[in-house]
Amino acid sequence: MIKISLDDIQRDLVGCLQRVQAGETLLILQAAQPVAELRPVVPRPRQPRPAGLCAGEFRLSDDFNAPLPDGILKQFEGT
Repeated sequence: MIKISLDDIQRDLVGCLQRVQAGETLLILQAAQPVAELRPVVPRPRQPRPAGLCAGEFRLSDDFNAPLPDGILKQFEGT
């Protein structure tokens, strides 16, 4: 990990980004204190989530899809 000051980043942002694109990780310092880390993004392959991850973890009531009572609907509508 390469330590670099905030001033150096501001002076040569494009150069710093090129270093990151080349695979380097930069630790950004302000007044000798670390404030941020700039590293390349490693894309993760997207895989579909398997179905049924929460099977058996919770139950829905039988009236889950039933319309809400009029009083609650009026509260949502602000009337």
